[in-house]
Amino acid sequence: MRDVCAAFDEIAGLRERNAIALKVAKDRGRKVVGTYCLFSPVELIVAAGAIPVSLCGTSATPIPAAEKVLPRSLCPLIKSSYGFALTDTCPFFHFSDLLLAETTCDGKKKMYELLGQMKPLHLMQLPQVQDEAALEYWVLELKRLITRLEQAFDVQITPEKLAAAVLLLNEERRSLKALQDLLKRRPAPISGMDLLTVLHNRGFTVDKREAIELIDRLTRELAELSDRGGSPFNLRTPRILLTGVPVGIGSEKVVRLVEELGGSVVCFESCGAYKKVDPVMPGNDLLRSIAEKYLRVPCSCMSPNTGRLQLLERLVQEFAADGVIDLTWQGCHTYNVESFTVKRHLQETVQVPFLQIETDYSESDTEQLKVRIEAFLEVIGSRRGGRP
Repeated sequence: MRDVCAAFDEIAGLRERNAIALKVAKDRGRKVVGTYCLFSPVELIVAAGAIPVSLCGTSATPIPAAEKVLPRSLCPLIKSSYGFALTDTCPFFHFSDLLLAETTCDGKKKMYELLGQMKPLHLMQLPQVQDEAALEYWVLELKRLITRLEQAFDVQITPEKLAAAVLLLNEERRSLKALQDLLKRRPAPISGMDLLTVLHNRGFTVDKREAIELIDRLTRELAELSDRGGSPFNLRTPRILLTGVPVGIGSEKVVRLVEELGGSVVCFESCGAYKKVDPVMPGNDLLRSIAEKYLRVPCSCMSPNTGRLQLLERLVQEFAADGVIDLTWQGCHTYNVESFTVKRHLQETVQVPFLQIETDYSESDTEQLKVRIEAFLEVIGSRRGGRP
């Protein structure tokens, strides 16, 4: 696939190129806002003329430094994020003028207190229910963020700037959805590892319009390749939907193992992938529409979280998934507890095999995971009776 799709090679190098581009933009006076979560309303950052960059940690490398401050039992995503900041080894954190955080889980909330001692940080108090009262409160939180951005960067976020930002971000979501929807084809024209590489690296883009064009080009090239019958898989390859915690390059071992053992990860339900494609819907009150879009994110921090159950049921059917793997990081209590509800719902509705994996960023349990994943793929094969 990589030899055929020239756009893939460009996307694979985005992180390094954009670290340089970010420094150039900073030298020219642009402001940078680092974000850690899908709940961060990026439209407001763009409307303020700033550059939003993703800071969520997916590498095990800085975790030992973080564990000098944070508990070892904490979620590896939180430790990785803090470790990059503590060691100043992430250029995107280094160049950030403001950090935008949110109260999704207790671990991140307390870690943000420490980050706030390193750089200016704005903490959004996220409601953890999805009703009308929560929406009214969340609109106020967006207004509070607007005030912070305007004061920090000496700008005015006008309705016109906000409308333009919504159009741009919705176009970005369209391009990401179109790319991921290609994997509804049988067989999938791209591996889960390659798709993860694209989704991970495009999160570091400085120029969103350039990134949209690049993703659209990759989608066209992959569609043409698929039309010619090109695929790293065949019709008998088990199709796996991966749900649960965010995954990125550096924390991809489950994805890698699934495909090394003969499966195909055709859908990532997580917040860095399919949860990200939900657009801002048009309305008379644009700020309220933005608030509605972000508040309906079906994250496990929400209680109840029926939106995730409905989304998973739909994705299993649309992507013709043969099985679901629910990935949980050690120390992530919300996803860990919710796994029981997810399993029961899927067994009662779409009735596909289900496997929960609790792990961290290390490779210490790789052999154990191989045994479990291989057995899971065999269960899928036996259910299909060897038929495609």
